[in-house]
Amino acid sequence: MSKKEQHSFSSVLSINPYKGTYVSAVSNFLNETATAVYSKEQYVISYLNTKSFINSHIAVSKNIPEEDLYDAIYNKAYDELGLDQAVMYQIQYIETFNALDEDNRNFHVFIIDPMVVDDVFKNAVEKVKYIDYILPSPLLLKSLYSKDLIESGGVHCFVYFQENDTFITIYNEKNFIYTKSINYSFLQMHERFCEIYGELVEYEDFINFLSNEDLKTTDSVYKTHIIKLYKEIFSNINDILTYVKRALDIDKIECIYIDTQLRSVTKLDEMAEVELSIKSNSFNFDYGFETGEAHIDHLHSLMYIYTTLPEKDRYECNFTTYHRPPKFTKRESGRAIMLAAASLVLAFLYPASYWTLTYAQSLQYKLLEDEYRSVHNIKITREATIKNREADKAKVSMLLAAEQQEYIDKKNTLIKIHDVKVNYPMKAELLHKLTKDLNRYNVRVESALYSEAGESKKSSSQLKELKLGLVSSNDKKITDLIKYLTKVYEGKFHFEIEKISFEKETKLYFGELKVNLL
Repeated sequence: MSKKEQHSFSSVLSINPYKGTYVSAVSNFLNETATAVYSKEQYVISYLNTKSFINSHIAVSKNIPEEDLYDAIYNKAYDELGLDQAVMYQIQYIETFNALDEDNRNFHVFIIDPMVVDDVFKNAVEKVKYIDYILPSPLLLKSLYSKDLIESGGVHCFVYFQENDTFITIYNEKNFIYTKSINYSFLQMHERFCEIYGELVEYEDFINFLSNEDLKTTDSVYKTHIIKLYKEIFSNINDILTYVKRALDIDKIECIYIDTQLRSVTKLDEMAEVELSIKSNSFNFDYGFETGEAHIDHLHSLMYIYTTLPEKDRYECNFTTYHRPPKFTKRESGRAIMLAAASLVLAFLYPASYWTLTYAQSLQYKLLEDEYRSVHNIKITREATIKNREADKAKVSMLLAAEQQEYIDKKNTLIKIHDVKVNYPMKAELLHKLTKDLNRYNVRVESALYSEAGESKKSSSQLKELKLGLVSSNDKKITDLIKYLTKVYEGKFHFEIEKISFEKETKLYFGELKVNLL
């Protein structure tokens, strides 16, 4: 907020739209609230996750006038990034300085589909009505430098884990240069952990372990698997940092700041320093306000700091479409009401001026009547223009419908091609998985038949079925195998066997196992 805005609002409400959490800040005290409601006295701020928008770098000529700059960036973004021409993306940008490029101005652009914004903030807007500021989450980190919470220069990397997104952001000499979303949000970490652990673990139990267990001291059965997961994450981060250093010509990363949305006992910064061999710290900055004993998401803290900064010390990149109406005194209706009220007061205070006011109103009526004729003529002209444009629109709509149909046909062809490319590896992978399980229970495969039989009742996709002819010396081995497969692959495959027959001559048990891909 500017200084003028700070005097206009008595509190700040920050929103995490992905978890539906609200934090109210009054007099440097932050408090999470579950009853966020609209108040004209509060300034509302929120953010967009990194995976919600497209981030890229664009250069435009220095000869472009300032008033044409947005149009130039907008058009170039569509051309260079291959954006869908049928979608009117919201595009915001911040300028960066490149001493090596003397002919162009360089910008980081942030692009998002307006439908994504509407979907993310639908629930929040129902409660608070207006959101004054929505910005990309990586730009909030600028507040740490503007408030001197990080005083050193050089290259800094920030890694922040959230329930719906985990992002890596890099600042160089206190300026934003790079950001990327990685596939290790808490939800994705939970899914990957279950794969590593080999069994389904409740999400609440997984989060409780991350929040309350210290990997140094815990003796939980989850410990080794969590450590394996973290090593995988840090390996992925290391690959990204290696690429960024090469792509952006960075010699050294001075420090990594790493933390999570949760209150965590395990020191991730210590693990990061060991795994990445880079000095690391947590996000436990001295923000300069009180939160009581409750744990406040660091992004809420950064949003509050952001609202206290002057415009020159922060990035201006506002994606909000939920603006407040102008103040009453700045609305046309408000001005009309105030004018009517003033006229009424004057009529009572100065009754002698009645005839003067009557003359003035008559003159005003005449002027308005003349203006009406002029506006009416313009209206008729524009209505004719609109009809012509609508006729043109109808022609273009027909062409668009034909192009859309052609697009759908090509899309369906590509889907079929993709299905062929994906299913064959899937068959091989499925056989590989099942072969291990068959060997475990000493069950052999006599035959294998893969088929696709039309559309299933539950979905419009084809029903993919693998039939395996099983042979074993003991029928219990077959039943134990099926119990194991049903438990391990629940939600991925459906297993069915109608009967197990015994052949006296060979003294073997036979059964046909049907494996349906869900």
